Amino acid sequence: MMDIVAPIVSLLAPHLPFLLNVGGKVAEGAYQQAGADAWDTVKAIWGKLKPKVEAKEAAKEAAIDLAGNPDDKALQTVLQVQLQKILSADTVLAEELAQILQTLAEKSGDNIQMGANAYDQSTVKQVGKIEANEVSF
Repeated sequence: MMDIVAPIVSLLAPHLPFLLNVGGKVAEGAYQQAGADAWDTVKAIWGKLKPKVEAKEAAKEAAIDLAGNPDDKALQTVLQVQLQKILSADTVLAEELAQILQTLAEKSGDNIQMGANAYDQSTVKQVGKIEANEVSF
């Protein structure tokens, strides 16, 4: 079985603030940020992981910490370790998540996803040009 923990954390990290917050408007913001397919995939993965994460205090704390700072590589690693423990103990769940990731990989094709976060008074600009097989910025 492929290593699924790192891709899962990479996929979940930017969305954890939305996933851990209860409220329709916040979730709508995540939907608009991620796009329909990505958000549906994130929700499917989190829907399967959430009960296990909430049942394990260290994993729950790791998810909450990462939600507070989704770009922090150290916090991503902490959640990866916790998810690895969970999935090692539940191979059925690991297989289900691997299938979701495989479906995502098959759908992604030539799509490019760009994301950015702006805090306080800062702004973010993403500029790029794609021609044939070349990407320039």
